[in-house]
Amino acid sequence: MLDHLSIPKEFTDFLLVTIFSLIIGLSQRRMQIEKGDKIVFGTDRTFTFIGILGYLFYISDKSITLYLAGAVMLTIFLAVFYLMKIKDTGKYGLTTILTALLTYALPPVLITQPFWLYLLAIVTILIFTEIKATLFQFSSRFDKDEFLVLGKFLVIAGVILPIVPDEPIVSYLSVTPYKIWLAVVVISSISYLSYLIRKFVFKNSGILISGILGGLYSSTATTFVLSRKSREAGQDRQLYSAAIIFATSMMYLRILILVFIFNKQLYNILLIPFLILFLLSAATGGFITLRNRRFLVTDKVSIESDNNPLEFKVAIIFTVLYVAFTFITHFTVQQYGKGGLNVLSYIVGVTDIDPFLLNLFQGKYAVSLDAVAQATLQAIISNNIIKLLYALGLSAKNMRKHLLAGFGIIIIINFILLFFI
Repeated sequence: MLDHLSIPKEFTDFLLVTIFSLIIGLSQRRMQIEKGDKIVFGTDRTFTFIGILGYLFYISDKSITLYLAGAVMLTIFLAVFYLMKIKDTGKYGLTTILTALLTYALPPVLITQPFWLYLLAIVTILIFTEIKATLFQFSSRFDKDEFLVLGKFLVIAGVILPIVPDEPIVSYLSVTPYKIWLAVVVISSISYLSYLIRKFVFKNSGILISGILGGLYSSTATTFVLSRKSREAGQDRQLYSAAIIFATSMMYLRILILVFIFNKQLYNILLIPFLILFLLSAATGGFITLRNRRFLVTDKVSIESDNNPLEFKVAIIFTVLYVAFTFITHFTVQQYGKGGLNVLSYIVGVTDIDPFLLNLFQGKYAVSLDAVAQATLQAIISNNIIKLLYALGLSAKNMRKHLLAGFGIIIIINFILLFFI
């Protein structure tokens, strides 16, 4: 007999509207008590009744005339309350009123849209009701340039990318302007994410976090800055060594992300070697940190770099390098084959390797995927050697032993993994 029982959808919808409207009301009531408001729009029951009213009006009239009339009446009532509130208290907050209107608007969403959308709306309302103080603290950290940075990112990713043509530059190359700018967008996204985390989450977190987040942006630039800064440090200089190694570990993670985005087949080849190198370099940095853990309590000086990571000149330089490496790589492979690509990969390590690697990941050259994987690891080896030379030349003398040991281990394991590929 129970098998033939079915719960009407109208019943479950009514129950859901009642429960979630009550939850919204409870949240609003808690906020009112916390703020000590003497003049309030209503209690938790008021929001429950608003949700039920919206549900009943919507299902009672298929032309939704009754529902719209209810919306107008509720808006008028809320407007009167708002004007009286301003008159009596001088407060202009609209959160409670907007939440009441949203509570009335949600029942049609439950009926006509997927349940996950209705639930998402509820969760969003509850979250933004409770994080007012957090949002205020967050917004206080914004300076006048932050929205300009965000605007530049939106222009790079949302305006320029869709209008760039996806036709090859020349007939004998598979690279298109769209692929080039897509590479710019991906690199800019990682840089922007690192910038936001550093500025708003770990603003004054110390040398180690600066190395880790800097490695997401550019391990070479981070190595250069940390090495120079270490000369000004005291007994905690070895933490700079650890931070430099951590920056290199994040380089492996960043490049692995790029491979995953642009070349899934190559990603399958490089996944294990890159994970080994990432974990090895992170463990090396961790070992140096543990050896000098007594200085962690004084690690409060942040190597901060709030420079805009989305300068258009940086994007232009990246684009020029990408196009240049496209032609250089094509010519080298055509003339000298795999051997020429191997030599080229070691040479480009002295520069910014991202344009070269992204060109390899996206381009279709007359070499095997294994050859591309080898060229990737070779370019990284060369770049690590350059970073080691930077660090040895610019850092304090008593850091050199740790730097030589750390980079030496990473480079040797890199060579070993290269031979396995």
